[in-house]
Amino acid sequence: MQGNFIEELRWRGMLHDMIPGLEEQLAKEMTTAYIGFDPTAPSLHIGNLAAIMLLKHFQLAGHKPIALVGGATGMIGDPSGKNAEREFLSEDTLRENQVGIQKQLEKFLEFHAGANSAEVVNNYDWFKEFSFLGFLREAGKFLTVNYMMSKDSVKNRLETGLSFTEFSYQLLQGYDFYHLYKTKNVRLQMGGSDQWGNITTGTEIIRRKEGTGEDETDRAFALTTPLVTKADGTKFGKSESGNVWLDPSKTSPYEFYQFWLNTADADVPRLLRVFTLFTQAEIESMETQHAEAPHLRLLQKALGQEVTTRVHGAQVCEEVIEASTILFAKDAIEQLEAAEERVFLQLPIYQVSPVALAECQNLTDLISVGCNHLICSSKGEARKAIQGNAISVNKVKVNNPQANIDFPLLRNKYLLIGNGKQKNYILAIS
Repeated sequence: MQGNFIEELRWRGMLHDMIPGLEEQLAKEMTTAYIGFDPTAPSLHIGNLAAIMLLKHFQLAGHKPIALVGGATGMIGDPSGKNAEREFLSEDTLRENQVGIQKQLEKFLEFHAGANSAEVVNNYDWFKEFSFLGFLREAGKFLTVNYMMSKDSVKNRLETGLSFTEFSYQLLQGYDFYHLYKTKNVRLQMGGSDQWGNITTGTEIIRRKEGTGEDETDRAFALTTPLVTKADGTKFGKSESGNVWLDPSKTSPYEFYQFWLNTADADVPRLLRVFTLFTQAEIESMETQHAEAPHLRLLQKALGQEVTTRVHGAQVCEEVIEASTILFAKDAIEQLEAAEERVFLQLPIYQVSPVALAECQNLTDLISVGCNHLICSSKGEARKAIQGNAISVNKVKVNNPQANIDFPLLRNKYLLIGNGKQKNYILAIS
């Protein structure tokens, strides 16, 4: 093997739990493992990235990764960590989502790497052939209701209600593991710590159907990674506008980079370990440099550049960094006027409609209702911000709420509005 997968996860803080004997199995031979991704949206988001990085490290250690896109399980929805049942998606929507997700997975894994090349499979391919009675005979008889009721994903929903559809989800996921065990020699399923119950359902089905015991050489294994949280214990992965997506049409590369750049100092060491391929020595060296000059935000920049490059490509990342630097430069106006179009278009640009613009009598109107409350949520908040010297137009402070909006336009079309030191908005107003 090229590296010790378990040790890599340990120092990165990415190991939560595993079935005993897994380390011996991985040391013995190239092993095949999978992680499932349900296509409940047209794109993966950064909450999925920790699981993707598990597969990446697994492949780098010389093993074979499989990504399962859940065309079948996505029709039901995993109840794990959910307070209520998901809305059902149409089959057409699920198929479209599957295509988008597969393209994103291909950015992280090597599909032409010889024996341990990555694969993508879809569980709809085997579930579409099952009748209801056939599935009950094939899978349902091997698990007791008591066993299924003991899982946290079920117990946590008993008070609010759990449909039979969602109750059956763990049986479907468990059968996925069995099917891949039989057809592709998959010996390991991995996932977030909230998936332990579903994953071990699979190992139990395999044990009962195949008669594998603890002393057998053909056992199936489970491994989970901790859910990524912030230093204060809150959930990681959302911005002010919601999920941070890997699809540039849902989260622009600029917004994506800024999300990582704005990571708190207390969070960034863990995120570097989980979401990048930097070595332990490299991360510790960067941490030392960061401690000497935290205002330079070296860790955040390294994190943002690494993840943005992997998701959006090196050229886009370079343009985003250049655009990001321009907005906060002292000579931002001159640089915005001179910037190449490809760089300028990476910036977040918000269109003010002609109708909205015509109704704006002053700056207060423009930065509240005129831009659909993007900058300030109300006229009152806008007036307060202006009078508090927080608002700038083209890098010049404006403290008159009644100021006319006939400011000189950048590139004959744009205004740069600043709200405090950290927030800048480019409004297209003609």
